[in-house]
Amino acid sequence: MAKRSTPEINASSMADIAFLLLIFFLVTTTMDVDTGIQRQLPPIPEKDQKTDVEVNKRNVYQVLVNSRGTISVNNHWVNSLEELREGAKEFINCDRADDPDLPEMEEIVVEGIKTPVKTSKGLISLQNDRGTTYGRYIEVQNELVAAYNEIRNEAARKYFNKPYDELSDEQQEAIRKIYPQRISEAEPKNYGGK
Repeated sequence: MAKRSTPEINASSMADIAFLLLIFFLVTTTMDVDTGIQRQLPPIPEKDQKTDVEVNKRNVYQVLVNSRGTISVNNHWVNSLEELREGAKEFINCDRADDPDLPEMEEIVVEGIKTPVKTSKGLISLQNDRGTTYGRYIEVQNELVAAYNEIRNEAARKYFNKPYDELSDEQQEAIRKIYPQRISEAEPKNYGGK
């Protein structure tokens, strides 16, 4: 009896099918995008430029986060993130009398707003302990940025009768000139815990 040979299967189209499946999965799959904290770094100083700047102590809202995640603002302990946000809002708010415990104010002219407005010379300085968890660091950052966002939204309603997100680019720029986001981060140090 003669051996029967099995017919070969034509596999030339298998490579095409595999290639199409690969393209399909690449197109339909979503990749996790790393998100971070949006910060604009200062420009590199020129060689002859003086880097130390004298800042009036009342113009600095000093936020320290120790290794246990406890927050101190200007040498006073803060009990909650909400308290941190409210304190930051009070610090950066320009609609107040010139209080000697709050930052100095200056009057500026902003394009798009009819009358001169006051702006704060305040700066929020954030410094973390080397042992601070990344989660706590992000929570504190979020609260400080949220304080600016809420103040800007209130100003947008005051000057343009709309929320900040609904303003034109020029109007948003005007609000940012009144309330520039000044958050400075210092190099982490070892503070220890409370």
